Amino acid sequence: MTPERLARIKTTLDRRQPDLTVMTDEVHKAHNLSAIVRTCDAFAVPKVHAIWPYENFRTFRGKAKGSQNWVDVETYRTTEDAINTLQSQGFKVCVANFSERAIDFRSYDYTQPTAIMMGNELSGVTDTAAAMADEHLTIPMLGMVQSFNVSVAAALILSEAERQRSMKGMFDERRINDEEYEKLLFEWSHPLYARICNELGWQYPETREDGELLDPQGFSKKVNASGKRFR
Repeated sequence: MTPERLARIKTTLDRRQPDLTVMTDEVHKAHNLSAIVRTCDAFAVPKVHAIWPYENFRTFRGKAKGSQNWVDVETYRTTEDAINTLQSQGFKVCVANFSERAIDFRSYDYTQPTAIMMGNELSGVTDTAAAMADEHLTIPMLGMVQSFNVSVAAALILSEAERQRSMKGMFDERRINDEEYEKLLFEWSHPLYARICNELGWQYPETREDGELLDPQGFSKKVNASGKRFR
């Protein structure tokens, strides 16, 4: 791994915002979900919470252009479970929804712990989500169409969240805890080694300051002794 690559990984982790996230309420089109995941990576959002009541959830690797390697996607079976989980963690759940109680998305304070919920492509957020949400957000539109594409709407809202957080200096120092930082640093630097350790139930090996394994030969011998083969 080059020094430039290691530096970029560390800089990206330093900017991650653990108290800003996106929820998708049954967004089911591959290109939309993948675009949202990519947008989250671009705006330092570490996790997407996807409500997906069906079987065989996929993160659509081809269309996501690898961004699912940098953004965790957690799935839920029901809207209630997802919203209750986020609210119990101190997040304000804001749905993108045109309603009587909706406010201009630019007037919301995104510097507080916020979960932005996007509805599906056909009907928007569910009635359950609309009722349970802490806030409704709307994006002003000046043309003939009635709504933005869901991934475009997510990008617009996250851009405003990034602007507000930048003005407050929230990207100027690392905000994820040491344990999560070290875990992600190893996983992003050594995805194959991380997969091997996770499959075998091992702790991650120690690394040097340059990011390389402290004892690569010892790790290789240990893997060979396990009898499992990895690609």
